[in-house]
Amino acid sequence: MDTEKILGLFKEITSAVLIEIGVVFAVATFIVLASQRVLPWLAGHLHGKQRLFALALIPTIRVLVFIVAFVWVVPLVIEPSMQNMVAILGAAGLAIGFALKDYISSMAAGMVAVYELPYRPGDWIEVEGTYGEVKHIGMRAVEMVTPDDTVVFIPHLKLWTKLIFNANNGGPSLMCVADFYLHPEHDANVVKHLLEDVGLTSPYVQLSKPIVVVAKEEPWGTHYRLKAYPIDPRQQFQFMTDLTARGKNCLRALPVKFAQLSPEHAAQAGPY
Repeated sequence: MDTEKILGLFKEITSAVLIEIGVVFAVATFIVLASQRVLPWLAGHLHGKQRLFALALIPTIRVLVFIVAFVWVVPLVIEPSMQNMVAILGAAGLAIGFALKDYISSMAAGMVAVYELPYRPGDWIEVEGTYGEVKHIGMRAVEMVTPDDTVVFIPHLKLWTKLIFNANNGGPSLMCVADFYLHPEHDANVVKHLLEDVGLTSPYVQLSKPIVVVAKEEPWGTHYRLKAYPIDPRQQFQFMTDLTARGKNCLRALPVKFAQLSPEHAAQAGPY
């Protein structure tokens, strides 16, 4: 009985139908291949947004051609009755739902993000090793710009499974850290006070926030971390560069010796 129902979905396939299906697929293949050759050539003669628009048409044309070919071929092989259409649409809906499950999950995570606020525009976040400033929060993904001015789109789906590090959490304060590695033979108190003065005299420093120097003794020497806050989170890289450059100059004037880390020791030196 089930076999009869399945066979009842299909029309009788004649040679004329097979030829028509072959022609449809041949024309569709020709259009897709032609677009993949013509549009890049056309884009090479255009500039700016027109060039990008021409390149963006390639996948769009491919999808449109596939849809038209599918709509053309289906009535040739499927009996267009109400029962058959319901069965086909149900199967298609199930397949589309399965294909879009990650997209739907990302949209659900986006609604959770609106409530929980794990990130906001202007926040500096890190997700799976990618660090940057949040520029826009869409329904499916968050748009982030890295320090190298690269735009990265991160699906909200990452909320479910990945750690999200937020450096300033919606506020104007973002801690920056400058690292210094010194030979163990030196006066630690002198170095500590010197690095505090380096942080205090930076033109980028936010004086209302604490300036902290943390020292840790390692087998290869002493690791100092100068922690302070810039006035604006967007100044963090200029701030860290300023602290590092002036800190090294001041340490040379003491004088102290800088530690020479082997690759093995460098791998063992972790943040604290």
